Amino acid sequence: MHKIPSSGYGIRFADCDPFGHLNNARYLDYFLQAREDHLLQAYQLSLADYYQQGLSWLVGGHQITYLKPAAYREQVIISSMLIGADTESLLVEMQMTNEAQTQLKALLWTKFIPVNIQSGKRQEHPAEFMAFAQSIAVDDVNVSAGYDLRLKAVVAAFKKEAPRV
Repeated sequence: MHKIPSSGYGIRFADCDPFGHLNNARYLDYFLQAREDHLLQAYQLSLADYYQQGLSWLVGGHQITYLKPAAYREQVIISSMLIGADTESLLVEMQMTNEAQTQLKALLWTKFIPVNIQSGKRQEHPAEFMAFAQSIAVDDVNVSAGYDLRLKAVVAAFKKEAPRV
């Protein structure tokens, strides 16, 4: 099973600032859309199916660093991977690169909280979901070292070698 799916996206005019760069807030939209695409394409996991079962996820927080601008009409590659999973939350890392995957444009960590649709309250991940999450989680990211150290390591990897993913 491929644990780090990726896909290409074109930067659209409506998503850019007056300088022709992807608006900072829109990076989040691109990343979240990519993750949904990756779940469906790589793992055949439909968020809509979970929603119908009464489970969904809310964003608990983002940590993002913008390194290089993504420009209007540019093709970018977005990769995503599950780097942490427990009954209370998921932690997903996403990277945006240029099409050749030689330049890191942004790094994002997003924490997702499982929520019961009917009550609107937190809900623990079901056991079968946890088994799935553990099967796709990567184990070579030291989450306990924190975001800043991870950022430094990813940037250093891009400086040493490319493409990375």
